[in-house]
Amino acid sequence: MKVSQQWLREWVDLPISGDELAMQLTMAGLEVDHIEPAAPPFDQVVVGQVVDLTPHPDADRLRIAAVDVGKAQPLQIVCGAPNVAIGMYVPTALIGAVLPGGLAIKKSKLRGIESQGMLCSAKELGLAENADGLLPLPADSPLGHSVRELLALDDAIIDIELTPNRGDCLGMEGIAREVAALNRCEFHPLSTEAVKPVLDATFPVRLLDPVDCPRYIGRVIRGVNPAAETPLWMQERLRRAGIRSLGPLVDVTNYVMLELGQPMHAFDLQRLTGGIEVRRARPGDRLELLNGVFIEPDEETLLITDHQGPLALAGIMGGEISSCTDATRDVFLESAFFTPTSIAGRARRHSLQTTDASYRFERGVDPQLQRRAAERATRLLIDMAGGQPGPIVETISPEHLPVEPAIHLRSTRIHKLLGMNVPAIQVEDILRRLGMAVAAEIDHWLVVPPSSRFDIALEADLIEEIARIYGYQRVPSNQPLTRLQMPPQPEGQIGLERLRETLVQRGFQEAITYSFVDPDFQKRLDPECEPLALANPISADLAVMRTSLWPGLLKALIYNQKHQQSRVRLFENGLNFLLTEEGLWQEPFLGGVATGAVLSEQWGVPTRTMDFFDLKADVEALLTLTGEPEAFQFVVASHPALHPGQSARVERAGESIGWLGALHPRVARELDVEGDIFIFELQLAGLRPARLPAFQELSRFPASRRDLAIIVSEDVAVQAVFDCIRQCGGALLREVWLFDIYRGRGIAEGRKSLAFGLNLQDFSRNLTDNMVDETVSGIIAGLTEQFDATLRI
Repeated sequence: MKVSQQWLREWVDLPISGDELAMQLTMAGLEVDHIEPAAPPFDQVVVGQVVDLTPHPDADRLRIAAVDVGKAQPLQIVCGAPNVAIGMYVPTALIGAVLPGGLAIKKSKLRGIESQGMLCSAKELGLAENADGLLPLPADSPLGHSVRELLALDDAIIDIELTPNRGDCLGMEGIAREVAALNRCEFHPLSTEAVKPVLDATFPVRLLDPVDCPRYIGRVIRGVNPAAETPLWMQERLRRAGIRSLGPLVDVTNYVMLELGQPMHAFDLQRLTGGIEVRRARPGDRLELLNGVFIEPDEETLLITDHQGPLALAGIMGGEISSCTDATRDVFLESAFFTPTSIAGRARRHSLQTTDASYRFERGVDPQLQRRAAERATRLLIDMAGGQPGPIVETISPEHLPVEPAIHLRSTRIHKLLGMNVPAIQVEDILRRLGMAVAAEIDHWLVVPPSSRFDIALEADLIEEIARIYGYQRVPSNQPLTRLQMPPQPEGQIGLERLRETLVQRGFQEAITYSFVDPDFQKRLDPECEPLALANPISADLAVMRTSLWPGLLKALIYNQKHQQSRVRLFENGLNFLLTEEGLWQEPFLGGVATGAVLSEQWGVPTRTMDFFDLKADVEALLTLTGEPEAFQFVVASHPALHPGQSARVERAGESIGWLGALHPRVARELDVEGDIFIFELQLAGLRPARLPAFQELSRFPASRRDLAIIVSEDVAVQAVFDCIRQCGGALLREVWLFDIYRGRGIAEGRKSLAFGLNLQDFSRNLTDNMVDETVSGIIAGLTEQFDATLRI
C-alpha cells in the first residue's frame, strides 16, 4: 500500500515528521518497506499558457509557440509535441532550469529558430514512464507559478508492507484511523452524503450465490460526458499510489478504492441485458477479460453475469464485453461484498496476476462499506463527467453477512499476557480510537470490533491491539526467574534431532508409546531378557517395563493395520529398562517398524512391497551420518524375534549396537499382524559418536575404473568379499561397489556371480595399465585364496 503523506495529513492532523511516522507505523505492525519522493528534483519549471502558435519554417513537425509565463513579454519556444494548442496551460522550463536526469535548459536554436525554454511532458518531469505529448495543467493555474508547488510534488510516498490480516488498512481511511489512534490526534473521516436520484432508472440484481456474495449494490447513471477528463489532482493521487489514469469512469472507481478500501467496477449499461446475476460458473461459460485473456471458469469460480452470459470475474477483473469505452454515456456502478474465501486463489487458478481488487477482497473488505462507497463514487463521477443518477439498488442476504463478535476483555488477562498494568481509561481510549464499541461491565469490558476488522475475534486479539497502540517499547522487559544454562554441543556427536529428521525424510513417522508393555508381547519379542514387573500396573497388559522398543511399535503397527493402513513406517526413540546385577539400567535406543509398499501408491513407479534390503538402506542412512560408515558391519546372526534368513546384528568396530530384520513368521502369526514386517533397533550410545569432518586432498590425476565379476559359493557373504577386496587393493584402491548379483544359466548350482566396480587412483602420478593390472591381479589372487573364487568370463 503506497501512502501519500500529504493526502494522509488531510485525514489526520499529524504532529510528527515523515521519518517518525514511518518508524511509528513499523513498530505498530504496519511495516514500512521504504519511503520515496513523489517526484524527482527539478526547478524553475513554471505554469505557462500558449498564446500563439505558428509553423516552423524549416521543419514540418515543429511549431513556434508564444508562451505567457506572467512576464512582460511571452517567451518564444520551439515545440514538437502533437497536442500543443493555443490556450493550453503547460509546464514551462525556463532558461537555467534543471530537469530530472540533470538536463539543463539553455537558450538554443532549433533549425535556426531561437527557443527560450522548453514545454514539458509528464515524462520529462519524471511523473510518468511514457508520454504522448505535453502535460496539460488546469485552466485556472496562475501563470508563472511553480509547477512543483501547483502539483504539490514536495511529497513523500510511504510504501507499507501489510500483513494478510490487515485488509482494513488497504485504504487511506484505514491507515488514517490507525495513525490517529497511534498519535491520539483528531481523525477526519470522509463525509459521504447520499446523492439524490434524478431518474427512476434501475437495473435488477439477483444473488444466486448469497454465501459468496451476500451484498451487492448497483446504481444507474445516465448521460455522463464521454469527453470529460480526470482532474489533475486525482490523476496525481492515483499516480502516487501506483495506478495509471485511464479516464473518469475507471479513475473514479480506483480512487474510491484507494480512499475507502472498497473495490468497485463500472459497466457500460448499454451492453448489459436483462439484469445482473451473481452466481457460480456453469459448464460452457466463457469470458474475455479486460487484459484480453480468455478463460473458461470452473464451477468454483464466482461470476458477475447478465441474462446473456458472464460479464466479469467477480472481485478480480471485469470483462471486455461490458467494459466502458470512449462512447459510453450510461453506466452501471457496482459496489459489492465478496467473502474472502470466494476470491482467494481464483486469480492464480486462471494464471492471472493478483489485481488491486482481488488483493483487497482476499484479505477482507468491510461488509458495511458498499453503500457509502457507491455514494462517494456517484458524487465524484457527476462532478467530473456530469450525468443523472438513479436510485441505489441494494440486494442483500443478511443471514450470510459477517457478524461482529462481542468479546469479553479482562484487565487481569491484559496484565498476564503483557506483564504490565494498562490503566483502564487508556484501555477504553485505545479501543474507541480504533473504532470499537466498548461497554464497561463489573469486572470486564464488552468490546465489539468494527466490521472492517476481520482479524479480531478473541480476547487475545484485543490485547494485541492494546499493546500495539500503547507501544511495544513500553512493555517491560523482565529477566527470567530461573537461571538458564546452555549445555555443550560436542561436534563429535550426532544430534538426536538429526537422526529423527533423517527417518522422517525417508518416510517414517515418529511414535511415542508407553514405557510399560504387555508381558506376553515382551516375552515373544525378547524372551532372553527378564523385564522389571510393575508393583502397581495400570492394567494387566501394561504390567512390565519394556526391554525393547519393538513391543510398543508393533502394537502401534497392529492398530494402524486394523484401521485399513497397509503402508506403515514408524520410529521411536526412548529408554529401554534392563535388569542387571547392579540394578536397573536405563539405555536410550532408536527403533523402527515398517511394512507395506516401499513408496506410497503413485503413477510414476510401480508398486513394490518392501523387503529386508529396503530397511537395511534406511538403517545405513542413519549410519552414514556418523561420517564413517565403513566402521559398521551387518553380521548374519539369529534373534528369537527375527526371521532366521533375514536378520543381522549391527556392529561398530566389532561391538554390537543393534539388530534389524524381518519379524519371525511364528511371532507374526502369534501377534496377528499382516504381511511382512521389518524392524530395527539401535543403541544410541553406539550410533551417535561421529567423525569430525576433515579436509582430504583431491588427486590431480585421473581415476581408472575396472569391473570385476567373480563366481563364489552361495554361502559367501558380500560383506566378506568387500573386506577382502579392500584388504588386497592396497593404497591405489579408492572405491569399490557392488552393481550386480546373478544366479542362473551359466552359473553352477550352489554358486553365484558378484560384479564389483573398482576405482583406482594415485595422488602423485598417473596410473599405467601395468600398475592397474597388477592391483587387480592381487585382488583376484586374494579372492581365489580366501573364497575359491573364479573369474566370470
